[in-house]
Amino acid sequence: MSSKEFSGQQPSLFAHQKPSMFKQSPLTKLTFITVLFFVTTAGSCFSIKKKQITPTLLDVSNASHQELLDKINHFAKVDSMRAKMDLQLEDNSYAKIGQSEKYRNADGEVVVQRPANILLKIKVPVIKTEVAQMTSDGEKFQVAILQDGSGGKYKKFVTGTNSEDYSLLQERVVELAKGESADLKKNVNAFANIRPHHFTDAMLVRPVDEAKYLYTKSTVIREEVDFKQKKKSPLYWVLRGYYLLDEFRKDDDGSTKILRRFWFDRVGGARLARQQIFDKNGEIESDIVYGRVGALSEQAGYTLPLLVEVTRPKEKYKMTLKYQAPKTVSIGKKYKAAAFVLKNRWNLEELDLDKKLSDVKNGKNQNSVLEQ
Repeated sequence: MSSKEFSGQQPSLFAHQKPSMFKQSPLTKLTFITVLFFVTTAGSCFSIKKKQITPTLLDVSNASHQELLDKINHFAKVDSMRAKMDLQLEDNSYAKIGQSEKYRNADGEVVVQRPANILLKIKVPVIKTEVAQMTSDGEKFQVAILQDGSGGKYKKFVTGTNSEDYSLLQERVVELAKGESADLKKNVNAFANIRPHHFTDAMLVRPVDEAKYLYTKSTVIREEVDFKQKKKSPLYWVLRGYYLLDEFRKDDDGSTKILRRFWFDRVGGARLARQQIFDKNGEIESDIVYGRVGALSEQAGYTLPLLVEVTRPKEKYKMTLKYQAPKTVSIGKKYKAAAFVLKNRWNLEELDLDKKLSDVKNGKNQNSVLEQ
């Protein structure tokens, strides 16, 4: 192929140019080298570094397996408690679309005693009008609804079994409330599934039992935002380390089921910050978060969380319990069993949830689950 041809047909575009035109002077070569050097080094010499904001990695403390077990048993040494509390209810029925309903604070009086007894009284602040009373002896519960915010339609004396699933009844109640006012819908969604025993394990943490259960320790780092901090604060967005202590039960068929998971905040020590309780299918039944600790009662040795948040995913609500006067909390007193069995002294219409559930399953009483 001739040097004057391109692709065998077209003559070179520069065939008529004289070779002398491409000869470079020393100055031209120097200029070219200088430009080349500038282009290849400009990225490193003149780059603008953009500061990236990342979560602050918090220092963590260490704790042994036994130390974590001991911290749980520190909670478990409280065998009974009586306290005045502020209660805040949050209805999470619409959590799937990012909405929740918060209700005004209520005054609460709580009496708990091992193994699983509880009495809870709820009052309207200031005027102290009772809204509800509820008790549980660990197996059965009674709930007296004294004020319902709907003209008395839902004032009932409700009884049932702690281990029973009443979600089918809840669906019927919500369905019946579709034609009612917005206030009544809120009331039904928020209060229909609250049971006294939901708070027992939150306040009376069960002790560990190494002879009966298996406990495993692990670690995890969580990315967290503290909305109480200013956005520019280094503590607004952090990486916080936790110990996880899982409690497992080995069944006769060889399977292993998780019962509880304890979260220990490792920043500044190992503080019990969270307890998760699982159902028979491994789903979270209760998600309990513990606030900062402080001295409860005037007795020495009772340094416990001053705030407890109980979230019930299936029942779609969260209840926050905060001690009104921590130093006045009574701990260690023995209460009679009768204190945790509520009697219908108000002569309210009685509603047996176990009977209603059986009727609904058998196709009876489909018109209303709130009438006997």
